[in-house]
Amino acid sequence: MSRPGRISATTFLLMTSFALGGCQAAPSLPDDGFVDVTGGRIAFRVMGEGPGTPVLVIHGGPGSSSCIYPSTLTGIAEHRPVVMYDQLGTGHSDRITDLEELAVVRRFAEEVTAIREELGLDEIHILGHSWGGSVALEYLLREDPTGVRSVTLVGPLVGTERWLQDANDLVALLSEESQSAIHEAIASGDFSTESFARANTEFMGEFGVRDVDAYEAIDACRVRPPGDSNLYEYMWGPSEFVSTGTLRDYDRVGDLARLDLPVLFLVGEFDEARPETMREFMQLVPGSSLTVIPDAAHVSNVDQPEAFNAAVNDFLREVEGR
Repeated sequence: MSRPGRISATTFLLMTSFALGGCQAAPSLPDDGFVDVTGGRIAFRVMGEGPGTPVLVIHGGPGSSSCIYPSTLTGIAEHRPVVMYDQLGTGHSDRITDLEELAVVRRFAEEVTAIREELGLDEIHILGHSWGGSVALEYLLREDPTGVRSVTLVGPLVGTERWLQDANDLVALLSEESQSAIHEAIASGDFSTESFARANTEFMGEFGVRDVDAYEAIDACRVRPPGDSNLYEYMWGPSEFVSTGTLRDYDRVGDLARLDLPVLFLVGEFDEARPETMREFMQLVPGSSLTVIPDAAHVSNVDQPEAFNAAVNDFLREVEGR
């Protein structure tokens, strides 16, 4: 496939800024609708009716939405229900009225509990993408993960310090002009310049999503603004490689060894969540595995949907065959 044009930083932030025994019959799931959570309602969508245990997908951000998944996870939905939802403050869900009270990691993890109770998901697999991996980890480490058969962590944010280390290593691979613009913005604290925007766009095109045409063809992401940039900036910061928000001290790296279920780390070859880092994380989780998707960046389900679906299906089939 030929290399597409580069994606704008604004578009990327909207879409990603930063789921034993044999197969059992899937439970009957309600139609698409809303679930009440602390602070409002979150919108959910279910596709697929296969016999496998349902997968619950937790999208990235903070402040993105689930719009990139219905058209890119159809291969998984051939075998099982795939449950997607928009976190509070994003997509079709209610807006967040009090960021200080509601835009906290623990409350986002509680959304998983609410979804499971509402849909009767006694057994599930979890797939957490980017920031969604943080939510998945928080749920598994702080809530009641009974009935969670596995977790797939797709380019996950596990610790901000390590994420920024990786990001700075990747910045060093950009053009000299972009490197200078990024370093100047960090030094001055001014991220509003055109030169920084161009540098951010180059970074996203290299390590965010490589198949821009495929993303721009996703109709679900054009229905309404899929994200909430204020939420992203409040929790994370002005760009993927600068964190000034409430997640600036986030760190669960030391807790990975506490995971007591099958774990798959899934990452793109050119992912900003670097494959080298995911290999280190894998070594911290006994029995976990890593799959690297060739010619894909952070939004690997958009860049290479067939390979993404195959990797997840292989993992879930192996888990359910135990």
